[in-house]
Amino acid sequence: MTDALSRLLQSRDWLMADGATGTNLFNMGLTAGDAPEIWNVEHPDRIRTLYRSAVEAGSDIFLTNTFGGNASRLKLHGAQSRVSELNRIGAELGREVADAAGRPVVVAGSVGPTGDIMAPMGPLTHETAVEMFHEQAEGLKAGGADVLWLETISAPEEYRAAAEAFKLADMPWCGTMSFDTAGRTMMGLTSEGMARTVEKLDNPPIAFGANCGVGASDLLRTVLGFSALGIERPIIAKGNAGIPKYEDGHIHYDGTPELMAEYAVLARDCGATIIGGCCGTMPEHLEKMREALSTRPRGPRPTLDQITEKLGGFSSASDGTGDDATPARRPRRRSRG
Repeated sequence: MTDALSRLLQSRDWLMADGATGTNLFNMGLTAGDAPEIWNVEHPDRIRTLYRSAVEAGSDIFLTNTFGGNASRLKLHGAQSRVSELNRIGAELGREVADAAGRPVVVAGSVGPTGDIMAPMGPLTHETAVEMFHEQAEGLKAGGADVLWLETISAPEEYRAAAEAFKLADMPWCGTMSFDTAGRTMMGLTSEGMARTVEKLDNPPIAFGANCGVGASDLLRTVLGFSALGIERPIIAKGNAGIPKYEDGHIHYDGTPELMAEYAVLARDCGATIIGGCCGTMPEHLEKMREALSTRPRGPRPTLDQITEKLGGFSSASDGTGDDATPARRPRRRSRG
């Protein structure tokens, strides 16, 4: 194993990833509807601050500000010709921060969905998707990213296209999906379906798992689904900091740092090796997560009841694999600490 992430995985039994990108950038002044990736050029100091805040909070891995950096997404802002530039600079800024950290820190080039529906249900062909992902991957590679990080994917076809593109770029990668629809992805894939997809790829990821979704409890139920399959591949858990609520004109996530500390330990005990946060996860959350992971001993695999006792109830009655996958009323959240 020669890439930076694999070396870290070889030496540690858990790694901490970063938190939110969008939430932190909105707090810095990003306006809804703007392309965050353009800030790589217009406000590089703010992007350095974003990256550095994750490193200083204890993250071993941080994602670049390039989630929407493909041609299809950037076209919405008239920036489709700037894919290589925006991704390269986003990774270069990350490389600066990681190299100055004084310890091994992995720069993960964030690659989000194209925003288009894959054929035959939609207009996006496999060939075009591969071309878009490859263009973005080459930009991130040129900027010095250690690994590519596919995230928030819902369609297996798009996941496969990205895997093919990353092979063309000759880059190691990780990939997560978002299970936000009664235990399934928006396109109906279960945790088992994703794991089977991953294992059949010609170019499988170093690690796979789940990110975002509808809450930490739901995400951990998905992680338990991965673990139950016994696949020998590191699992990623990157859950939101609580549940989004609209308050005072903006979206607020109700998860406290103490709640996210509980989530981090539970994620590890559920079988995740790479643990981080997604929407709403701020540096103060990451600090508590790192502290908890570093000081609390590994425990037995938690039950569903233990997860809901500490993090709150599930948003659906099942994980999407049973007969009852209809949304259930979420009980009042509880947290310890």
